[in-house]
This record gives sequence, structure tokens and C-alpha cells, in this order.
Amino acid sequence: MKRRRTILLSVTALLAAALTALPAGPAGAEEIEQVKNGTFDTTTAPWWTTSNVTAGLSGGGLCADVPGGTTNRWDAAVGQNDITLVKGQSYRFAFKATGTPAGHVVRAIVGLSVSPYDTYFEVSPQLSVSGDAYTYTFTASADTTQGQVGFQLGGSADPFRFCMDDVSLVGGVPPEVYEPDTGPRVRVNQVAYLPAGPKNATLVTGSTQPLPWQLKKADGKTVAHGSTVPRGMDPSSGQNVHSIDFGSYRKGGTGLTLVADGETSHPFDIGASAYDRLRRDSLKYYYTQRSGIAIRDDLRPGYARPAGHVDVAPNQGDSKVPCQPGVCDYTLDVTGGWYDAGDHGKYVVNGGISTWELLSTYERALHARTGQRDKLGDGTLAIPESGNKVPDVLDEARWELEFLLKMQVPAGQPLAGMAHHKIHDEQWTGLPLLPSDDPQKRELHPPTTEATLNLAATAAQAARLYRPYDRAFAARALAVARKAWTAALAHPDLHADPNDATGGGAYNDTDARDEFYWAAAELYLTTGEKPFERYILNSPVHTSDIFVPLGFDWARTAAAGRLDLATVPNKLPGRDKVRQSVVKGADRYLTTLAAQPYGMPYAPDANVYDWGSNAQVLNNAVVVATAYDISGASKYRDGALQSMDYLLGRNALNMSYVTGYGEVNSHQQHSRWYAHQLDPKLPSPPDGTLAGGPNSSIQDPYAQSKLQGCVGQFCYIDDIQSWSTNEHTINWNAALARMASFVADQG
Repeated sequence: MKRRRTILLSVTALLAAALTALPAGPAGAEEIEQVKNGTFDTTTAPWWTTSNVTAGLSGGGLCADVPGGTTNRWDAAVGQNDITLVKGQSYRFAFKATGTPAGHVVRAIVGLSVSPYDTYFEVSPQLSVSGDAYTYTFTASADTTQGQVGFQLGGSADPFRFCMDDVSLVGGVPPEVYEPDTGPRVRVNQVAYLPAGPKNATLVTGSTQPLPWQLKKADGKTVAHGSTVPRGMDPSSGQNVHSIDFGSYRKGGTGLTLVADGETSHPFDIGASAYDRLRRDSLKYYYTQRSGIAIRDDLRPGYARPAGHVDVAPNQGDSKVPCQPGVCDYTLDVTGGWYDAGDHGKYVVNGGISTWELLSTYERALHARTGQRDKLGDGTLAIPESGNKVPDVLDEARWELEFLLKMQVPAGQPLAGMAHHKIHDEQWTGLPLLPSDDPQKRELHPPTTEATLNLAATAAQAARLYRPYDRAFAARALAVARKAWTAALAHPDLHADPNDATGGGAYNDTDARDEFYWAAAELYLTTGEKPFERYILNSPVHTSDIFVPLGFDWARTAAAGRLDLATVPNKLPGRDKVRQSVVKGADRYLTTLAAQPYGMPYAPDANVYDWGSNAQVLNNAVVVATAYDISGASKYRDGALQSMDYLLGRNALNMSYVTGYGEVNSHQQHSRWYAHQLDPKLPSPPDGTLAGGPNSSIQDPYAQSKLQGCVGQFCYIDDIQSWSTNEHTINWNAALARMASFVADQG
């Protein structure tokens, strides 16, 4: 189950803008390719502009004077319609473009000129910075004679002059061969290994025989050596690889490297301090995701921004949000919460699993043998609530919990007690766009059983964890959880429409049995009441095999209930079997890890990497780490630790997927406000932000233009346009925070 984003960046181009035909000159010769008159030799026809753009021939090309003060990319544009595209056909899209003054970002698109304005390819170059000639290839995903080539020029505070020439769209060309720079062939965890932990690396080599390796300190001194172990062809990458185990070296150090087969790895440390920092940074990520509050520069230098969606123009605000037409006749105050990902939507189903994982990170610190409660205490995250004598992680999670509670259907209304599935913009917006600049109408979407049970589960969990700090809030949360549980029992099969994906992800699910099990587990753990105990014991989910290769996420939540029943003290009959099931699931993941030359507990069927595969790796590692908490067996500790290596550089692309960690790391994740790649005035994602990772389906046009035919781990590109491989989300970062906290505790 994916977070389906079918038209993430719509061409609303040219939606509300009045179009003005450019003055016609002498008829130009018909070109063989799809674009007519891309050279502007004698005329601008058949190109058009929006009414606020003045354009004409200049210097052998088309130049347009673009006004300042516009908000969205599509507020000012130049384009050509009636483009024919053939599904499955590969196209080369090329143009020359300059901007004066330099540095402006434009959005060049090939898409549909009529509703629903789908985008088939897009790119957003920064003009006159790295040359003025641009060439891309992509594969069309639909047949149409109503295509469009467009250049969206809006969103600039200042006016500028845009010039273009040699615009071309030629079909039948071979796809561009994209070859990522993977650096040295020795792949390591570029951040750190623990002194008393496993230390493994992977060597990419054509050799079929063992090769010598050396571990070197920063001064070049060899401190350990051995021989590689040939592993043959790795199906996840298509590479011939060897494994290197240097776990016998247990001394700390910085700037170490591994040398093998004439290659020297990226440097790394041996020590625990990096994981203390990663625990903090991965949790700090949530503050800059907050909706409804201004982000303070003194708390996050470089990330200050105005509050988003608080009824200040151009926002339409979240304090009185109506339903989609025909869904309800009331409005709700749904201010607050976290923006789900790189867009401005807020989703109960994804907010639920994210909140649970953050709360469980704290709850593990209360009960696990290696838990360190003080590391998650008040003042550890430097957020506005620090200093209130409440653990900061609970303060941060409460920002989302308060939003989730607001999403419940009020008493006296149809479906009272249920939870609305999501709230987001009526239409997709473009990049970049600060939350405070979002002009779109906001809408509540229909209640669903899954959203209601997410609310019940997280509110019930909150009731027990916040009780020592705020008894009134804990009581309110439990009352909401009970009401949601009762409503879900009365409406067990209200599911999200899979086609409800305009302006936000659908997050559709058709089976709520796992959510019922999870909610019952949390309510039982908080209350100890017999009805919830009976529901758990009678649920077929309770004894089913839930630790499958793909693992758990927002659409598969049974593991959330099972893991908590296994680790939070309780008197459930047969609890030993619950704990044994977690250990058995961890054993399966350890078997997978041992079989993978890159050492991760993830091996999807047919090597088809899932959307958000990095989070699947982490959540499978959470199961392994929980088995260590249950059993104390070192093999589970070592397996959980080794799983982090893949995320931090020991992978086929030889890069860390966490911003700010590792010599080569993802730092251009898809986002509307962490958009430095598109606008130099905006920041890159904050340190501790996890990229979604390899996704074999490469749904977005940019990835499709680069990654056709990619194998497993290579189905990823660190570019802001690649929303299917490189988005960040609150649920993926929650998995990172939980595992970073576990590893830090082992140090």
C-alpha cells in the first residue's frame, strides 16, 4: 500500500489565469517535432502568455517581462497548447533560457492543458546560474492531443526578464542513461559504528576471490586487517559484492577509513556521540513541520517562517474548515498539527502512526533494559515548550495530538465520534511555497473507520503517558478514544476513496481489522478493562503472522498493537506468546539481513522496492530491536544496529539518506518550504530528515526521466522534483527517531 500521489504537482497553470494570445507574425514552417516555432525566427505564434506577462521577439528568441509580487508559479506563464503525446513514448525536452537578473527559478512542464491538468514531466532550473541550455528525457504516461509545454514564471517578489529559445519536444528518442556518482567502491556507514557493536561494510568488485582489506586511522596508520568474503551477485543492486567484517576492532576514533581492492571508503567514526545527536535532530524535525505557529529562528536558526494556515491572507486558514461539498454542513477548527510531508496537508491516518511511534520511543525509555528516560526529558529538544517540566518529546507529540482530537465529528452530527480522514488544499500547489503563502481553499474529507481507530489508539496511548503531567488532558484524550472506539464499532467499513487524491494523498485502506486490533490494544493497556481484553483475544489478528517482509506502516498497523502488548507492562492472558511472536518475527528479519550483502532486514518480493522503503527497513529493525528488549539476546541488538548502516551509507548508492549525516547525504528532499534547490533564499531540509528512498515504481516524472529500468536500490534520486523517491514524511522520520534513540541507548 503506497501513499498514492497521482498528480502531485498539477498544472493548475494556467487554470485561473486569463490567457492572452501573443501577436502573430508571418506563419512559421511546420516543424517535424511536437513544438511549433520553438526557434522564434519571425513570430511568437502559437505561444501564449498569461495576461500579466508582456512578451515578444528579442535577440532571436522570445523574451517576457515578468511582474513581481506574484505568489504561485502559475500566476505568470508562457506556453503552447495542442501538443500530441503518445503513452510509452520517450521524449527529449530541450530549451535555452535565461533570467535577468540571474538566480530566478522557473518551472518548465509538459502536461495536460485541460482538466485535470496532469503533469507528465517537470523541472525547475535556476536560470543563468549553471548555463542556459537544458535537455531532459522522459516517458509519457498518457495519450493526448491536448498536451502543453509551459514555463511557469510566477512566485517572485521582484520583476525579471525571461528569455527562451530553441524549445524542442522530440519523440522517439532513447531514454537518457543516468549514471549516479557512487564514489568509492567500499561502502560503509558514513556516520559511526558503536565501539561494542557490529562493524560491516560492502565492497563492489569484479573479483570472485577474497581480497585483503585494511582499517586505517585518520593519520593513515593501519589498525586492523583481514580478508573480504565474496557474496556473488547482489539482486538488490545488480552488483558483484564482497562483505567486510571488522567488528573485532573496538576502539573509538574519528575519520577512519576502510581500504580494499585499491579503493578507500568515505571516512567514518567509531563512537556513540553521533547517535545522541541523531536522536535529537530526528525529533527536532517535527518542530519545523508544525502548522499554526511561527517557527522561531532562535530555536531553529535558518528555519524561521511565519505561521501557516492561521487565517492570515493569502491563507484561507484552518480555524473554520468546511467539508468537501456534500460531506457535511459544519466547519471545524483544525488548527495545529504537523504538515504531513512536503505539502501542506494533514492526515489522521499518517498522523496516527507517526504520533504512536514518537510516543513509543518515549515509552520504551520507561520500560526497556537500556532505556534512558533522561535523554528524552524536558529541555532536550529546544522547542517552545521546553522548561515546562514535561518531557520535550511528549510536548512535541501533543502538538499533533491536539490536532487529531479536533478531527472528531462533533456530537449531534451524523457519524458523531468518527474522525475525518484528512484536511488539505482543494487543489495541488506547486513548489516552492511557504505554508503562510498557500492561497488554496482548505477542506475536510469524509470520516473513515481507519482514521477513527488511529484517533482511538493514539488518544488512548496518550492518556496513560500524559497522566503524570496533565491529568485533565489525559482524561480528555481517553474520553475521545472511547467515543472513537464506539463510533468505529458502529461503522466498521467506511473506507477512504482511493480516487480522492486531488490536493492531497488518498491514504486509502480497505481493511480496518488491524486498526481495530491496535486501538483495542492501546485502550486495554491504558484501562485494563475486560471488553478490550476480550476483543484482543478474539481478534484473528492477535494470532496471525503480522511480521511480514514489507513490515508495518500507516496501512498495516497491527504491529503497533502487538509490540506494545509485548513491552508495556500488562496482564493480558497468554502474553508470553505475544512476546514470543515478536521474537519469531525478529528471527525472520535477521535471516533476511544475513542473506543481504548490504545487511538490511528488508528484501521485497521480486526486488520491487516499495514507496518509502527506507522506513520499511527501519520499522523491520524496530521489531528486531524490540526482540532485544524482550530477550536480551545480543544477536537482536547487533541486527538492529547493523540495520542502521544501510540508511547511513552502506548501500548501493554509497550515500546517507539522512540530511546532515555522512559525507554524501540526501539534502534535496521533496518539499515546498525546504526548497533551497529551487530558491536560494529557502533552506535545505534540516539535519536529521530522512528521504523516502528507493522506489521501484518511480511514479514522478523526474524520476521517470532518469531511472527507467532501475534495479532495486538504484531507484532513487536526490532531487526535489522526485516526490516518489525523495519526499520526507512525518511517519518515516518517526521510524528514524525510534531507531536512532535505540542505537544511542546502546552506546
